[in-house]
Amino acid sequence: MLRLLGILVAVLFAAGAAVLTWPDFFRVERYYPVAQLISFRGAITIGFAAVVVCALLLALARSPRPFALTVAVIAAVATGVNGAALHTRGLGIESLPEKSDAAIRVMTWNTAGPATSADAVARLAVAMEADIVSLPETTIETGEAVAIAMRELGHPMWAHHAEDPSTEWDAGSTTLLISPDLGDYAVIESSVDGTSNTSTVPSAVAMPVSGEGPVVVAAHAVAPRPSYMSEWREDLRWLADQCASDNVILAGDFNATVDHMSGLGVDGGTLGRCRDAAAETGNGSVGTWPTDLPRLLGAPIDHVMTTAQWEPTGSLVLEAQGSSASDHRPVVVQLEPARD
Repeated sequence: MLRLLGILVAVLFAAGAAVLTWPDFFRVERYYPVAQLISFRGAITIGFAAVVVCALLLALARSPRPFALTVAVIAAVATGVNGAALHTRGLGIESLPEKSDAAIRVMTWNTAGPATSADAVARLAVAMEADIVSLPETTIETGEAVAIAMRELGHPMWAHHAEDPSTEWDAGSTTLLISPDLGDYAVIESSVDGTSNTSTVPSAVAMPVSGEGPVVVAAHAVAPRPSYMSEWREDLRWLADQCASDNVILAGDFNATVDHMSGLGVDGGTLGRCRDAAAETGNGSVGTWPTDLPRLLGAPIDHVMTTAQWEPTGSLVLEAQGSSASDHRPVVVQLEPARD
């Protein structure tokens, strides 16, 4: 009886390990509770490694040895595969290349509304020489204060905005700052009136007035809480649709890791035609949320993504600046025009 129970537990453990390690194979990466668990691949890797150690210790006793060794092997395989995925996406790079004349820098930071001052955002954006700043959970009033502060620091920006009045507090606002050096931009009407947008927390789609230059999207998908799973999945599909054209820069709080985006990419993209810049520059496994977890144990849910018109050459995941109490880390990416 105990032998049969051991076999059953080992089979169930193997199934659970497979689901957490290869969720896209089972097509469960966007369903509760798997979606929530796989957000923390770093923690999953450490968890499986701990199981290996515990199982090997258990194997020192004779009677449970076959069961313990079986569990150890399963956990070791899961540890290796998850660790390889983390390493491939990047465990952290802490510098950017020198900014060339053709390069642009994109920063995104979910400010958590009043948890972050306009001055803190402005000083970081200027220090990073940001040309595009995506600020989920930031009102236009705060965004304009950021733009004014940046202008006073010698780095002028235009402030754009989208909001959903039905969503409480600053989560119903997303602000986008764009340097005048990139030309004039305007947020499209469907973003402003909400006829085509993310479901609950808004995104802002800005088009170049001249028709030349990238489409810039300040993205914010709703969090995958159990009661919002359908809306979250729809938000990710909507964001993928924004990457259907050839020249797009998409930045913000996706409330999703690249694992959740499986099957939503086309033409080699991660989401639509867009690729994740951090994953291509050594920071794809660094957690951006929450800030009270170590960087490699958190969830990398804030992204800068681009189509093939742009080549990411560097990225940073920064610690919260100044007196900010935001639970998100800022992300900065340097982009160069892709060579033909």
